[in-house]
Amino acid sequence: MAGDKLFKRPSLSKSRQVYIALRERIARGVYDQNGGLPGEQTLAAELGVSRVTLRRALASLKEDGVIDRRRGAGTFLNDSGKPAPITVDLADAMSQLAAMGASTEVRLLDFVYEEAPGEVADALGLSRGALVQRSVRRRLLNGQAFSYLVAYVPEIIGRTFSPEDLSSRPLLGLLERAGCRVDHATQDLGAELAGPDAAQALGIDMGAPLISLTRTIFDADGAGLQHLRALYRPDLYRFRMELVRAGERSQRHWEPMPNALDPHAETML
Repeated sequence: MAGDKLFKRPSLSKSRQVYIALRERIARGVYDQNGGLPGEQTLAAELGVSRVTLRRALASLKEDGVIDRRRGAGTFLNDSGKPAPITVDLADAMSQLAAMGASTEVRLLDFVYEEAPGEVADALGLSRGALVQRSVRRRLLNGQAFSYLVAYVPEIIGRTFSPEDLSSRPLLGLLERAGCRVDHATQDLGAELAGPDAAQALGIDMGAPLISLTRTIFDADGAGLQHLRALYRPDLYRFRMELVRAGERSQRHWEPMPNALDPHAETML
């Protein structure tokens, strides 16, 4: 693979680009778990970089726990301590805590009352200048942060629970405890680059790609109950949708399969 095909991002150092290229190869299963990576000379030639540049990239991969370098033996993939990605149903992206297993935990990073930002006020149907509760949390899997969650709720709802509640209970459960009757929601899925706050919380570089989810939930009367902006590390979290063929002949099409998760289980977000 010619090196000139890899390095077209002058804003990134060559060692960082090699790091990204090798992580992508590892994710695709290019390298065998038992056989490990090719030798430095071979890799450097494939990528069109010096061995010094390659070693910097390999050092970063080792620091992140992706590989294990053994003197005199070579470079091997390291799955120990690396949790498998969490996979959730796209139709129920705020997946149930029970489906996540008991290995996740939440840390509350911020809890304040402030004027609703314009887009939040619009999403929740609040007047400009209305107060909202803003909470910032991160969720961890086996001690490794995989999601960064910023949630807004109208002040009158937020006053019914404390920072301690948010540190120990799912937010939707707290809304229901407050007497809110969740009826429907809008949801947008996309991608964005990590800003300084998300990068620090998730232990990643600024500018790293993240999955983004924005959800606003409403009661049956259309009143906004919560506006959530969630960011996920794509190496630790992914979405999946189960599809089934439906319709007759020329009208055949794909439809989502009914959600098999327990609708009565508490929701983690």
